[in-house]
Amino acid sequence: MLIGVPKEIKNHEYRVGMTPTSVREAGRHGHQLWVETNAGAGIGASDADYAQAGAKIISSASEIFAKADMIIKVKEPQAGERKMLREGQILYTYLHLAPDPAQTKELVASGAICIAYETVTSARGGLPLLAPMSQVAGRMSVQSGAHCLEKAQGGRGVLLGGVPGVAPGKVVILGGGVVGTNAAIIALGMGADVTVLEKNTDRMEELVGRFGTSLKTIYSTQGAVEEECASADLVIGGVLIPGAAAPKLVTKTMLKDWKPGSVLVDVAIDQGGCAETSKATTHADPTYVVDGVIHYCVANMPGGVARTSTYALNNVTLPYALAIAGKGWKKALSDDAHLRNGLNVASGKVTYKAVADDLGYAYVPAEQLLGSA
Repeated sequence: MLIGVPKEIKNHEYRVGMTPTSVREAGRHGHQLWVETNAGAGIGASDADYAQAGAKIISSASEIFAKADMIIKVKEPQAGERKMLREGQILYTYLHLAPDPAQTKELVASGAICIAYETVTSARGGLPLLAPMSQVAGRMSVQSGAHCLEKAQGGRGVLLGGVPGVAPGKVVILGGGVVGTNAAIIALGMGADVTVLEKNTDRMEELVGRFGTSLKTIYSTQGAVEEECASADLVIGGVLIPGAAAPKLVTKTMLKDWKPGSVLVDVAIDQGGCAETSKATTHADPTYVVDGVIHYCVANMPGGVARTSTYALNNVTLPYALAIAGKGWKKALSDDAHLRNGLNVASGKVTYKAVADDLGYAYVPAEQLLGSA
């Protein structure tokens, strides 16, 4: 199969769909690799590195989209890229369709086979292709929030770890999943006062077992969210409903009770955000203020640490890429129910129920397209 790797064009996105190591491995399995020139510059991988790994260096994305059987990216295709997709062409990347009706409409119209990293599942019940980026974003959320709390950035002027004789800052984490756990690791390591709000009691027991009593856990209700956020210096939104829009746990009316100069880092922004006041921002212009609360809502946070993120992502995406390229998408998805869960749009149909429900499309199960229903 001819696999194409275009350069990412989203604002301040420095990651790349395949590392030179992944390119070499795919070539070893008999596939052709086309990589757009300078695609790996953001992770320190040169065209020469890719050429040495066996890739052909292509001068334009349009040539890659015109010829490749499968496109491997990191972020959702931008408007110009979506126009280049072809019927039957495989797109393998993050999509986050539920809060993005324009993208969904154009992917449906393209007739392409669109497999989303974020909805591929595992036998253990997790989301293995989302997990490494959630780990990165969770850890980054605290350092980004700590920076925003500095007075020069418009924040309260609070040091999360405090100093002897001065209380530490309070961090409230909404959701105890992968994002929340990794945020807690960094916040506790900095010496902050950390509380996680979570609805899964088993998960709360796991968190206490891991972190001990230094981490506070509270069962998440609307009242608990209101009370805890009002006393926080930094609130981190890490809630997730796989493939669907994030629930709005923070309402606009709540913000009037928050401390002036407090910070909200909404890691759920890829799925629409968990606050009513959240809107996607970029690394170039990451924050805005609503009712005195600084909002940090960068939609591709891991892109800020592109090298770490790209290698972590490739560790989990490569095996599935090899399966798709080696077997073809129909057999690969027929053979693996967990990979099949990644199919969001195919041949003009929406094949992921949460996306169909959120955006008003008829839902067509993947099995029906694969001929096994």
